[in-house]
Amino acid sequence: MLPLLSFAASSGMGKTTLLKRVIPLLNERGIRPGLIKHTHHDMDVDIPGKDSYELRKAGAAQTIIASQKRWALMTETPDENELDLYYLASRMDESSLDVILVEGFKHEPVPKILLYRKGGSQSFDELVIDSHVIAIATDIELSTSLPILDINNPKQLADFIITWLKK
Repeated sequence: MLPLLSFAASSGMGKTTLLKRVIPLLNERGIRPGLIKHTHHDMDVDIPGKDSYELRKAGAAQTIIASQKRWALMTETPDENELDLYYLASRMDESSLDVILVEGFKHEPVPKILLYRKGGSQSFDELVIDSHVIAIATDIELSTSLPILDINNPKQLADFIITWLKK
């Protein structure tokens, strides 16, 4: 299985914004990242009124929408209690990726970079720093044995990820 690396933080800490800046830097360095994003919201990537949406809503348990440029697999999971990160990762094409970046899934036992910004909704002391945290990306001074990364320096994070992948 490909290495998984989670960017974990409470809501509003800038996980998506940071990943949007780190992913192109990884691509420039020859690293092909995939991404799994966790959301707590009911979401739909299909468009109501389109044939694919209507066919899926008619009861298809799985639907692939495909064009020459991309394809997407949608799987209905109304009976699933919990998301399974490893199952989701196993659905990705390992031959086209070097790492799977994960946004969220902060309680999963996978390596993670913990994000924290000054003025966040929780104090730093309230964050769970478990044995899977490999670094902290922040904008405050911290005293810890973990590597501290500048949350406002995506190049530093990309360099850290590349070094981590080589280990």
